[in-house]
Amino acid sequence: MTPVLECVPNFSEGRDEKTIQAIVQSAGSVPGAYVLHVDSGIAANRTVVTFAGAPEAVVEAAFRAVRTAAEQIDMRHQHGEHPRIGATDVLPLVPVRGIDLETAARLARQLAERVGQELRIPVYCYESAAASPERKSLEACRRGQYEGLREKMSDPRWKPDYGPQEWSDTVARTGASVIGARDFLGAVNFNLAPSGDPVKDIAAAKAIAREIRAATRGPWSLPGVKAIGWWIEEYGMAQVSTNLTDLHATGLGAAYDAVSAAALRHRARVVGTEVIGLLPEWVVADVDTERLGLDSLRPFGRPFDPDRKIIERLLPH
Repeated sequence: MTPVLECVPNFSEGRDEKTIQAIVQSAGSVPGAYVLHVDSGIAANRTVVTFAGAPEAVVEAAFRAVRTAAEQIDMRHQHGEHPRIGATDVLPLVPVRGIDLETAARLARQLAERVGQELRIPVYCYESAAASPERKSLEACRRGQYEGLREKMSDPRWKPDYGPQEWSDTVARTGASVIGARDFLGAVNFNLAPSGDPVKDIAAAKAIAREIRAATRGPWSLPGVKAIGWWIEEYGMAQVSTNLTDLHATGLGAAYDAVSAAALRHRARVVGTEVIGLLPEWVVADVDTERLGLDSLRPFGRPFDPDRKIIERLLPH
C-alpha cells in the first residue's frame, strides 16, 4: 500500500487572493504532493489548504507553504474573527493510509525544527507531536493569540519547542506556528437563520456552542467536540463553528441533531451546514447530506458534492 499523508495548514489570510494563490502554488510545487482543496473565509480572514501525497513530498510542500506565508503575511496588520497566533496558525499532518500516527508525529517534529531553524519562526508542537501533556491541545498552544504571544514567550513554561525563544521584529511579523500530527478532524459549521437581531443571534450561537462542547461537561455536551459561536458578516447570520475531533464518537449526523436541538432551546434554527476542507469516505458513508443541508449556503445553493469533498476521491489513482 502506497503511504499517503495529508496536511491541512490554516493560514491567517482569507481576503488577499494574490497572497492565497502564492501559498497554494508553493504547496503544489513539490512533485508527489497534490493540492486537493482550498477554502477561504473573508470574515475569519483565514484560508485552509488541503494537500496530500507521499509523506516526504507533503512535508516539503508544507515547509514551502509556511515559508511563503511568512513572506506574504504581516501579523502586525492581520485581523479577523478566527483565533490565530501566526501567519501559519496551525499545521497538522494527518495519516491517510500506509502510515501511522507515530510516524506522522515524528515528521511533524522534524518539520517544526526546520521551520524554527531556517525560517526563524517560533513553533509549538501539539497533539501527537506534543512534548508534554499541557501542550497537547491547540487551544493551550494558541492561548493568548498573536496579541499575547510576546508575553507568552517570556513565560519559561511556554517557551517555543523550536525556533526563536525571544520576541523580535521578525517574530512580530510572522507570529508563531502550531505544528503537530492528529487523526482526521471534521471542521463543520452550522448556520443559524437570521432573526433580524444580530446581537440576539450571536448570543444564541455562543450559548449553543457552550452547551455542546465537550469541555463544558454538561447534559448536552458531545464527546470530542470543540465549538464557538460567532457572526459571519458575509452571510449576514450567526454560526456555530465546530471541530469534531473524534468522528467515531460524534459524527456529522449526531452533531447536526445536537446543534439543531440546542438551537430550538434558544429560539433559533439551523438552516445550513458547511464542511470546511475534506473528509474521509467513511465519515459521510451513512449521512443524509440533504437532511443536514450540507454546503447549502456556501456558495449559496450548491449541494454537497462528494467528488469534491472526500479525500480518497480526489487523490490520483
